[in-house]
Amino acid sequence: GHLDHLLPKPSKLARGHYAAMAYEQVPAFVQNLRKEETSPAIALEFCILTAARSGEVLGARWTEIDLDTKIWTVPASRMKAGREHRVPLTAPAISILKQLDQMNREGLIFAASPNKPLSTTAMGKVLRRINIDNATVHGFRSSFRDWAGNVTNFPREVTETALAHVIGDKAEQAYRRGDALEKRRKLMEAWAAYCEPKASSSVVQMRKR
Repeated sequence: GHLDHLLPKPSKLARGHYAAMAYEQVPAFVQNLRKEETSPAIALEFCILTAARSGEVLGARWTEIDLDTKIWTVPASRMKAGREHRVPLTAPAISILKQLDQMNREGLIFAASPNKPLSTTAMGKVLRRINIDNATVHGFRSSFRDWAGNVTNFPREVTETALAHVIGDKAEQAYRRGDALEKRRKLMEAWAAYCEPKASSSVVQMRKR
């Protein structure tokens, strides 16, 4: 029992940051990603376009999608903060959904087969398959955040809400009722336009293992 007094208390392990692709490389990466034409690759592009967490995308169901209002409503039960989150859908995201809509209109949107969901590692395997070892699926949320903060004039609160982050202290949260949907729609449209491969986009350099 003397060691408790002689030795310092062990420090808690700090969770490291997820490796994130520089936002300048995202358009060229999306161009390469579209060549894959697999369910995990399509899910990954949707994940990037919506700045959503991978679990939210893998668990997305057709009943959450309203193509008329162009909104994806993620129920509170599937959100990290335990709050319903509305995601404005851009033209490229809707294009993905309409492409999949021809094959399946029930249950999960992104699936390995009609009765088999994609694994939790499916999108990460896409990155490894095309030799991207300096980025993670979750890291694309950081790419989005860096892009919004560095090259746009959208308010921080709008960007944080797009990421489904809790904003402000408990008092502010109690009075905050809206979710800035239309402001976030403009933000996500700008992000989608940025991610769209340009004719002059250079190919992302693939690292050999």
